[in-house]
Amino acid sequence: MKSYALTKTMYDLIIIGGATAGLSAAVYAARKKLKTLILTEKVGGQSLLTDNIENYPGFKIITGQELIQKMREQAEQAGTEIQEEKRAVEIKKQNNGFKIITKNKEEFETKAVIIATGQNPRYLNIPGEKEFSGKGISFCSICDAPLFNKKDVAVVGGGNAGLEAALDLTKYADKIYVLEFNHEIAGDKSTQEKLKETKKVEFITGAAAKEIKGAKFAESLIYEDRKTGREKELKVSGIFVNIGQTPNSDFVKDFLDLNAEKEIIVDPKTNQTSAEGIFAAGDVTNIPFKQCIIAAGEGAKAALSVYNYLNKNV
Repeated sequence: MKSYALTKTMYDLIIIGGATAGLSAAVYAARKKLKTLILTEKVGGQSLLTDNIENYPGFKIITGQELIQKMREQAEQAGTEIQEEKRAVEIKKQNNGFKIITKNKEEFETKAVIIATGQNPRYLNIPGEKEFSGKGISFCSICDAPLFNKKDVAVVGGGNAGLEAALDLTKYADKIYVLEFNHEIAGDKSTQEKLKETKKVEFITGAAAKEIKGAKFAESLIYEDRKTGREKELKVSGIFVNIGQTPNSDFVKDFLDLNAEKEIIVDPKTNQTSAEGIFAAGDVTNIPFKQCIIAAGEGAKAALSVYNYLNKNV
């Protein structure tokens, strides 16, 4: 039989996830005088991997870390309690609300829940990826770009995330190959132009990554030219993988309705999920356009919906 340490506090709202959506929800909930707790592995999420944000209203330019810090301070000043290193693994329904169980076997009780767990990087699942992860393969250009000073690198993924990674790398690498599976680069045209101006970037479209080779560290990337069916090799010291994200929704897959992409399905008006009293916001949901400003707005909407829900159930 499982045994859990049950906290005695009953919260009005527990927010699972401490990135943009979760922090925004916390600000709005705490200002409505809801007793609010954030449970998260680490405050910040994917925003911490963003060097410069230039499209968040109110700031011409701000780092992801600075933005998260400001949001955290605002949430805490409003009265939010934040507990880190708390990974939620299960939600259980009970008569007066919900019980949230964490990986370290703690239980927290709440009247309502907002899930704002975001997404994680998607993997290539090709030979060599696991072996050379951290040994030439990276999923974070901001973290690892300086390690590839004056070296040749490849970025797998031609969407906005891939182009931003390439832009980070232009400060360090001598040559950057951007590989896109489809036959056209999908990322913003303005970023494409910036990359072209550096004279360091070569775009390769219709390219399917097949294998990563090396000895102690990654030394080359094998890809298939989808137009000809021929395999080609790029001699590179680093491979940055940016092919999308996977929603962090596994812990509710048997509890809430998810779509084919494993995103939590929400009512776009209220952000309520398929379970009454549980709401969701940000990149983990089926709301389109995964952007900080949208996540923040969705978090605020979810919090206000929770306030209305609790008032109706007094």
